[in-house]
Amino acid sequence: MAEQRNEPVRADARQNRARIIEVARDAFTAAGHASLNSIAKKAGVGPGTLYRHFPTRESLILAVYRHEVDQLAGYAPELLKDHPPLEALRLWFDRLAYYGRIKHGVSDVLHSLTDDALEGEIYGAVIGAVTLLLRACEEDGCIRPGVDPDDVLLMLGFLWRTGPGEEGKARVARLLDLVIDGLRLGAPGTPEAGARGAES
Repeated sequence: MAEQRNEPVRADARQNRARIIEVARDAFTAAGHASLNSIAKKAGVGPGTLYRHFPTRESLILAVYRHEVDQLAGYAPELLKDHPPLEALRLWFDRLAYYGRIKHGVSDVLHSLTDDALEGEIYGAVIGAVTLLLRACEEDGCIRPGVDPDDVLLMLGFLWRTGPGEEGKARVARLLDLVIDGLRLGAPGTPEAGARGAES
């Protein structure tokens, strides 16, 4: 009977933690200096509850960081189930851009906290998602063959340098359109690919 009484407490604690992370993600995206007390208030929990889960601001930022990377990596196969490969790739890029805005808001803290192991873990998850999407696009014939996932991720580095706000969002959208246009150039079945085939 004791275990049955404790289970709702554990479930409630998990829900509180998830809610805090969700609210913190949005708060850090809007303003990297958002206070922990304001996050607790928006999450509908007391400051004590927040600090039990995240004793420091840094621990909350890292939790948001890890959560977003997990969500980002898992988003790729979900998109491929519901969308054509090229559309899935573009939608994933949009999600990566959103993640970039979160990182932009707390970049100083993250740079001081993350170690090589964490960076490797995060890079592995993200490059895995990029690889999955690119290979699906190649099989579909909608991008040029042989695209290196590391090259694409390196090219997307502008996402970390683009400022927040509506102007920054608009610039990111334009740049991502250019990335997609570049990947499509030389795809099988395009006029450019046909012309090169005729020349050879």
